[in-house]
Amino acid sequence: MNYILRDENALYYECGYSCDNAVFLSLGSDRWFVTDSRYTVEAKERVEGAEVVEAADLLAAVRSLLRGSGAKRLVFDPKEWSVQALEALRGKLAGLRFIPRPDFSHRKRIVKHPEEIALLKRAAELGREGFARFSEYLNLPGVDRREKRLHFEAKAAMSLFGEYDLSFDPIVAIGANAAKPHALPSERILKEGDLLLVDAGLKYRRYCSDRTRTVDVKEGFGFDESPRFSSRKIQKAYDLVRRAHDRAIEKARTGMTGAQIDRLAREVIEEGGMGECFVHSTGHGVGLDIHEMPYISARSREVVEEGMVFTIEPGIYVPGEFGIRIEDMVVMSGGKAEIL
Repeated sequence: MNYILRDENALYYECGYSCDNAVFLSLGSDRWFVTDSRYTVEAKERVEGAEVVEAADLLAAVRSLLRGSGAKRLVFDPKEWSVQALEALRGKLAGLRFIPRPDFSHRKRIVKHPEEIALLKRAAELGREGFARFSEYLNLPGVDRREKRLHFEAKAAMSLFGEYDLSFDPIVAIGANAAKPHALPSERILKEGDLLLVDAGLKYRRYCSDRTRTVDVKEGFGFDESPRFSSRKIQKAYDLVRRAHDRAIEKARTGMTGAQIDRLAREVIEEGGMGECFVHSTGHGVGLDIHEMPYISARSREVVEEGMVFTIEPGIYVPGEFGIRIEDMVVMSGGKAEIL
């Protein structure tokens, strides 16, 4: 198959290296990594299975390679290309048919190799340690507990103070702010007895982790405990989310569609009378990108297979009051979902 890639993680998956200005071209058994002079020394040291081509004009270099190849078809992911760049590439290549395949690289990466699963497992383990470091800060006396400061401290704790990159900007939300699934930090101050939602992850050798916990803040609390909330309404919602999370993991099987796994979680919350408060999908794939295939949603027809890694993260959100989400990464192993 002939194909062309621009996304950094797609490039890394193909040849073990990427940078912010490169194109990867595969034509039959020939493969090229085209980049500019800022990156060629490192690229030649690290690129595997492809020839490094240095060029000031990357698209002109790619056009030259394509003209000399005699290729008639070229697969590309339209999500990776601007209209301008795509037109600049194909405008002077009469006779070459460009075949759009959205999520081309994601589909190639949807089933993880054992080596990738090991990296994702390590990322998840390190992410859990990051949560523990963050709880240590939260339990220190006299610290700044404004949401904005907690957001900063969460980044420091999750990254091991710069040792690891983050999978995404953490979500740290107190009380009513947690009712926004992707809440931004505010000046709200965390107090004893408040609900706290934290969604965070880190990268280990470029592979992402993703985890969410919702807790009742008390002296000495931790993120691996089962919280007991003073509000009966919040406790009911938390228990529903926990049951939905546990049921989806327990009942998920290879051969199910993403929609069927989503349904396992969603019907628990619907039967508890809070279905309208579960406003997002149950999960998403995780790998080199924090959001990959398969998507565990009501619309997903993707069949889940051995080796796929994804999140299970049901939630309940009551605007102006509170939000709850519990999230873990799982891998399909032996036909079942195993928490990483």
